Amino acid sequence: MARVFNFGAGPATLPEPVIRQAAEEMLDWHGSGMSVMEMSHRGKIFVAIHAQAEADLRELMAIPKNYKVLFLHGGAAGQFSIVPMNLLRGKATASYVNTGHWSTRAIAEAKRYCKVSIAASSEDAKFTYAPRQDQWKVDSAAAYVHYTPNETIGGVEFHWIPDTGEVPLVADASSNILSRPIDVSRFGLIYAGAQKNIGPAGLAIVIVRDDLIGQAAPFTPAIFDYKAQAGADSMYNTPPSYTIYMAGLVFQWLKRQGGLKAMEEINIAKARLIYDYLDQTEFYHSPVAKEDRSRMNVPFSLRNAKLDEEFLARSKARGLSELKGHRAVGGMRASIYNAMPVEGVKALVEFMREFERTHG
Repeated sequence: MARVFNFGAGPATLPEPVIRQAAEEMLDWHGSGMSVMEMSHRGKIFVAIHAQAEADLRELMAIPKNYKVLFLHGGAAGQFSIVPMNLLRGKATASYVNTGHWSTRAIAEAKRYCKVSIAASSEDAKFTYAPRQDQWKVDSAAAYVHYTPNETIGGVEFHWIPDTGEVPLVADASSNILSRPIDVSRFGLIYAGAQKNIGPAGLAIVIVRDDLIGQAAPFTPAIFDYKAQAGADSMYNTPPSYTIYMAGLVFQWLKRQGGLKAMEEINIAKARLIYDYLDQTEFYHSPVAKEDRSRMNVPFSLRNAKLDEEFLARSKARGLSELKGHRAVGGMRASIYNAMPVEGVKALVEFMREFERTHG
């Protein structure tokens, strides 16, 4: 069966060369006689795989030396709790920016550990824009400021890095990490689930500044303590080893593409293909403010919602998979992460045009 163009939000499509390499190495990694998923995480082979993955990520993102890179269990949702456990550092308040479903989830978890002050929110417009910096009210006593640079469900993306002064900035970058260059030094901590732009589900990557490590709340389990994990090179317990291996293959693939600047140019071009079409048709509708539209997740709706099921059925028959929007917002959503080829986006726009011609 031919591979489809998978527009799923996560787990998401992976680069085909990465999948092929993993398949070739599945039973016997480089003459070792075993699969990576069977190896001891403390053996020389996997330790080298792990070290190379971290080195490649550091190179891709230009991560400064005073930041630790952790490969952890629990995905991004685990970090909703683990971040306040580690970063409150005896303070009573943390500031959060509320821009959609995942921000709301992070806020709900943080409230278990501290008082949450809302620095900014776009709830007034059903989370269809990113609040401008001059709308933010950061609590100067807050331990950190948390925001979600890209809301996977709502399709809202910050195309700028907030300035939070002396208060450390924390980002849940799950759905746009590695899609563009960023200045890591502007952040206290960046975390991301793997299953969108990094690799298979099961891994969370945490990039945390050294001075924010070592002051976890007393009740923090050791496995969730950044200091304990950093001291053990992310191997306080058995890590998600095969996912780290797969992430490492993705990092190498990104380097072969020319790095993050090259990926940003491709991602801009892919997003423009869809948004340019949406802007010139009345048949479909894009709900997000133009200046805040995501390059990674493109939600759209048909003006006539009665056609939704037929649209989904016909698109699936054409090899365009996972276009149904999240149940929280409905409609459609095309996730076009790094691994989605331009050809897939062109095929989607061609189908959308065709569907409009036959049903408009």
